[in-house]
Amino acid sequence: MKQRVLVAMSGGVDSSVACLLLKEAGFEVIGVTMCLGEGRCCGARAVEDARAVCHMLGVPHFVLDFSREMENIIIANFIAEYRRGRTPNPCVLCNRHLKFGRLLEHARVLGCDFLATGHYALLEKKDGRYVIRRPKDRKKDQTYFLAAVSKEALPFLLFPLGRYTKEEVREIARKATLPVAEKPQSQDLCFIPGGNYREFLLRHLGEERPGNIVTRDGKVLGQHRGIFHYTIGQRRGLGIRAPYPLYVIAINPERNEIVVGRREELLSSGLVVKSFNWLVDEPPKKALVQVRYQQKAQPCSVEAGEHGAVTVVFEQPLEMVTPGQVAVLYDGDVLLGGGPIEEVWHEKPSGTYQGTEREEECRYSRPQLPAF
Repeated sequence: MKQRVLVAMSGGVDSSVACLLLKEAGFEVIGVTMCLGEGRCCGARAVEDARAVCHMLGVPHFVLDFSREMENIIIANFIAEYRRGRTPNPCVLCNRHLKFGRLLEHARVLGCDFLATGHYALLEKKDGRYVIRRPKDRKKDQTYFLAAVSKEALPFLLFPLGRYTKEEVREIARKATLPVAEKPQSQDLCFIPGGNYREFLLRHLGEERPGNIVTRDGKVLGQHRGIFHYTIGQRRGLGIRAPYPLYVIAINPERNEIVVGRREELLSSGLVVKSFNWLVDEPPKKALVQVRYQQKAQPCSVEAGEHGAVTVVFEQPLEMVTPGQVAVLYDGDVLLGGGPIEEVWHEKPSGTYQGTEREEECRYSRPQLPAF
């Protein structure tokens, strides 16, 4: 009896080739496209493209409406985090709650043995447990976005593209004459087509609330247009003059302040995650940390506290570590897990973070972040 697999179809070349490869491998394949709301990337055009591919391959295709979940979980969190002066990563949250959460639930209801996606990642069984590894194509490595997937979901997942490069995937699509073979890859957030973050945030947050641009010691240098216009490491668009370049080094939503300083003040020695998602049973003492997509992972020490709290201390200071973004840990090329950055250290912490209130030098990264 054939094993049944549900393939998440976005209408793009990657998920289409994943569907093709699984069909050729002898699986009973079902294609499903998540509808995330009108005008978003998984809208009418995506559904049409996915349906055309499935029709060509002789695969049934269905559409599931996740627009309410998208609005209430992913977009609501995105807006709330910018209101707190943080820079969220909605793709990581979406993977946990929608693609590898709700969609996996639907796959099980439909009697599927697996859920497959077009992510560039490897999934292997090692010493009796499943691990996610970096893929063959390191330039397209998407393991960073899988850091919040639950450990319990791993036995039910398939990543058919992990052993291919992007160009090889394109060539497979061309040889199979898939209608999406030359379709370009979107670089925008799926719920902000065109990438106009500021217009989107202004529409949802209401009026801009101007405030002070200050130095770390509180000296006022100018006025900002509203904290959601700024992000850590930003240099352009500050509208202030100084004898040396100034960068946004912190955002203080309680005081409605943008804190600026020299580039060296962007360096951090560590960070805290309050709700770390471990994909391994035994947290290591040493690892590699990555604090943004496609950044080179850096050596660090790791202290696991209570209730999912993790303190990470870098071997060498890192630049532009941003509260709200996701810190992801690796053991070599094995994904260990990740979680949203709650606090950033500018000096080595004196002990393991246990989730209690503490006064530290970096007082600008205190707002609470919802758990994964």
